[in-house]
Amino acid sequence: MQLDLSFAFLLTALAGLSTGIGSAIAYFIRQPRYSYLAVMLGFSAGVMVYISFAELLKTAIDEVGFGLANLSFFVGIAFIAVVDMLVPHSYEEEQAEDTHSSIVSKQGTSTGQPSVLMRAGVFTALGIAIHNFPEGLVTFSSAATGDVALGMAVATAIAIHNIPEGIAVSAPIFYATGSRRRAFLWSFLSGVAEPVGAVIGYAILLPFLTPTLLSSLLAFVAGIMVYISLDELLPLAHKYGQEHLVITGVGAGMLVMAASLFLLL
Repeated sequence: MQLDLSFAFLLTALAGLSTGIGSAIAYFIRQPRYSYLAVMLGFSAGVMVYISFAELLKTAIDEVGFGLANLSFFVGIAFIAVVDMLVPHSYEEEQAEDTHSSIVSKQGTSTGQPSVLMRAGVFTALGIAIHNFPEGLVTFSSAATGDVALGMAVATAIAIHNIPEGIAVSAPIFYATGSRRRAFLWSFLSGVAEPVGAVIGYAILLPFLTPTLLSSLLAFVAGIMVYISLDELLPLAHKYGQEHLVITGVGAGMLVMAASLFLLL
């Protein structure tokens, strides 16, 4: 049994830390521009909205029914809205616009440190970290049953769709700080939530975690991710680029997530 648990934890860690693959995209952005930023933010929103409705909420509805799943979904929205209101807004709209104008007039690129972007990036990391926590429980419990094929299938599926989630975290933080190292670090840390979820689940929660509670938690997380996308990422994307660039990014993010989920079929 110990071998099964070790194997389960290894699979969970690899699946969660695959966000680092997506976050490595920051190392390939040599001359960041606002047009790139608009597409990246749109991509991030597309990833989060698609996975919320096509996977998380859908799974919850199938498992616990339409009513409880949607209740959990809207509780998630309300929860992150309260968190959003409690987070100090240390920037002013005019300051962000002045920063934008100043950078563009000097070099036509984005290398400043607007706190609005950093906040969006951190919120995205928070949403994905919370999302990865129950995924860690799912991956770990699947692999710990001793069914190696099932464990590897679940871990591979989660690893595939964690890659674009890594992009969703790293892009806004890179544009906010200009630091590839910080962008990678935040994205990496959001993935760490997956093996952490496995450890906590095994040590404390797993004996009490019912399928109903886990499915409701997935819907709750879906609400958090949709709120972050609509309230933070998309409005910010439209500030830095034309609407056609933003929707291109949204569509690309959804397409990547759809392709990754298609591999499960």
